[in-house]
Amino acid sequence: MSEKDYKINPDRNLPWNGLPDLPISESFYRNVEVLEQLGEAKAALARLHGRSAVIPNQAMLVNTISLQEAKASSEIENIFTTDDELYKAYSDQSDRIQGGSKEVLRYREALWSGYEYLQKAKGRFDVAYFEHVGKVVKQVGEGIRPDFAHTVIKRGGSGAAAGKVVYTPPKGRKVIDEKLNALVDFLNDEEKYPLDPLLKMAMAHFQFEAIHPFRDGNGRTGRVFNIHYLTSRGLLDVPILFLSRYILQHKDAYYSGLSGVSQRGDWQTWLMFMLRAVENTANHTFDKINDIVSSRDAVLKFVQRDKRNFRDPERLVTMLYNQPYIKVKHLVEAGLYAENTARDYLNRLCELQVLEKKELEGYHYYLNVELYGILSE
Repeated sequence: MSEKDYKINPDRNLPWNGLPDLPISESFYRNVEVLEQLGEAKAALARLHGRSAVIPNQAMLVNTISLQEAKASSEIENIFTTDDELYKAYSDQSDRIQGGSKEVLRYREALWSGYEYLQKAKGRFDVAYFEHVGKVVKQVGEGIRPDFAHTVIKRGGSGAAAGKVVYTPPKGRKVIDEKLNALVDFLNDEEKYPLDPLLKMAMAHFQFEAIHPFRDGNGRTGRVFNIHYLTSRGLLDVPILFLSRYILQHKDAYYSGLSGVSQRGDWQTWLMFMLRAVENTANHTFDKINDIVSSRDAVLKFVQRDKRNFRDPERLVTMLYNQPYIKVKHLVEAGLYAENTARDYLNRLCELQVLEKKELEGYHYYLNVELYGILSE
């Protein structure tokens, strides 16, 4: 792969206003290695799609799995929270939430908000979609960065190379708008750009990160885009394939892949990384779904056999699997039980060792031990 095939970034210290538009030359992906990995990724994704489609309550899966995605994606940006803090914050959903948990829940909100945006747009992307997701991720009103903004990507860590510039994105509102509009055209025009959706997603993810249109939140916005593109193209019905876990586990390879394209035109390594991420994540999510559903079914049968007769046990157990921590108010607000009945049932489930009662900051929470364990694996 040479500069002749792809016009690389000539100087990482200067804005890459010459960033080439997509698509790339077929020579970068029409080879045995990439096409074989593409086949493996598509097979794993199709298996996941088939499994999730037959589950009546897909929202149960999205609610639980998306929390882990939001946590992993935020950790890539060095925003940390513990599982306990995150699940407690999700249970509370109040203005009292601060720190890492608040940032993580913003990411989860962006997952749903962007998904709904595209549902209304019938799967068509536009620049406003990226701005919308970016604003929700950061909870700011600013969209595309202004002309005067000095934006560079520097190497992190504490080694000898820490602080050195590794990339400078395009600069100038006009240039950024042109690059984003070209990206949107690439995503929407299937006749002009008839590429496999997984290859298209991988190329577009790089392109968005290279354009780097916002002052902050570009990485999280780009990772939200990945799943939205797959659902918009019908490869999944709901957003349950989240790549951040894989990216976090292979963070160095992820950033090396991005810089490999801009500095050496090494598209094949980048495409292979993203396709492996899809295959690995689809298989992991498939197993996770089976574990959640099996656990939910086992708990339901156990509760139904209890002599004290829980009223509407199926809805009760389903709510226990919407999130690891549940409170009395959740059952009341759902119209399932009156407050005293809800409290009595949750305490009974603690006696049966289905739940574990916790007191955090003066409030009572009920932990679904089985679900917590599955999500922590």
